[in-house]
Amino acid sequence: MQDLAGKAKNFLAEHMAGVEKPEADITDVDLKDVGKEGITYMAKVSITNPYSVSVPICEIHYSLKSADRVIASGITPDPGSLKGNDTTMVDVGIKVPHSVLVSLIKDIGADWDIDYLLEMGLVFDLPVVGNITIPLSKKGEMKLPSFANLFT
Repeated sequence: MQDLAGKAKNFLAEHMAGVEKPEADITDVDLKDVGKEGITYMAKVSITNPYSVSVPICEIHYSLKSADRVIASGITPDPGSLKGNDTTMVDVGIKVPHSVLVSLIKDIGADWDIDYLLEMGLVFDLPVVGNITIPLSKKGEMKLPSFANLFT
């Protein structure tokens, strides 16, 4: 019985290797809000669904790094579904506490920005296949708000 299950698993793995999967890209990371707790950045993710049916996104997990340290991480549960044969834009909010920004003062320096690496994993529930995770990453610079933005 165990041998039969192994053969079935190998058969599926071989035939599913050529199956199209959703494709995704982090298109932008920008300042969204400044509050008492910290600064919120918004990552925009473009996801293309190659299937004619909608596909649910189970969750998006993320990790925002700067100066080789994690400055924010979290999970966005159940962000919605992808429309069939279409591209869907998904916004992922990332909150960075003020205390973390103060500890990055060397990186912020004179140009008032943070060099970052954003890593994401998009978890989809595909029919028959089950859950798959698509890894994404983006490097760049995020501008910090000016002092005028903090008090408006």
